Amino acid sequence: MDIGTIAGILAGLLMVFLTIFHAEGMKGFLPFLNAEAVLIVMGGTCCALLVNYPMSQVLSVFRVLKKVMSNETVDTSEIVTTFVKFAKKARTEGFLALQEDVKGTKDDFLKRGVQLVIDGADKEFIQSMMETELGFVRERHKVGQEIFNSLGTYSPAFGIIGTILGMILMMNSLDDVAQVPRRMALCLSAAFWGLGSGYLIFLPVAGKLRRRSEEELLIKEIVIRGVLLLQTGAAPSLIESNLKAYLDPTSRSLIRSTAEAA
Repeated sequence: MDIGTIAGILAGLLMVFLTIFHAEGMKGFLPFLNAEAVLIVMGGTCCALLVNYPMSQVLSVFRVLKKVMSNETVDTSEIVTTFVKFAKKARTEGFLALQEDVKGTKDDFLKRGVQLVIDGADKEFIQSMMETELGFVRERHKVGQEIFNSLGTYSPAFGIIGTILGMILMMNSLDDVAQVPRRMALCLSAAFWGLGSGYLIFLPVAGKLRRRSEEELLIKEIVIRGVLLLQTGAAPSLIESNLKAYLDPTSRSLIRSTAEAA
């Protein structure tokens, strides 16, 4: 589980709580506990999302959230080491000797790519197949990001709509001028819920998804490059130096340490 995501949201909520409590005490929370405001903001946001996206994509939000909360990472240095090992074995024993090694590989994308090499597919076919799959992955990720960006756009808008709606109803039925400040506070609570949910939850989650997508796509690009180099029969040292170009200095040092240990 990604502690940073949860900690960021909880810390933001805690700061809001402490600010209100320090200013007004427990009674200060009453204007924010407005069911009508929450209904217009969250209900309106969900309805707008259903208008904009197919039901299947809206329901996929739950799978996307699981990805946001997950802390699973792929060791890029291990991928490079794997291709170097495959290249060494293929040079001495041929591509067919990699069959058993491929079965034990956890990365399905890497497994499919190397299997194409074992099956004797040419470079153009392998590149086309793997880049097509990469394109579909990119599109799937894009939908998840767009949904949360839309939530982050709609919720502040419905917060303002809720505030305006509340003010219209207040002005239309106002009998006691002394009630204006209290009623105004209730109206503005809709803007609070809309802006708060949009800028504390939805838009940051969209940003986290974008970053996770970039990381996953980079890993798949490394795999594609490694598979194509393996297919051409490149030397292990050439594959290592070529794939290292994709990595940060820390990951490169891990490969060096692994090589020295071996």
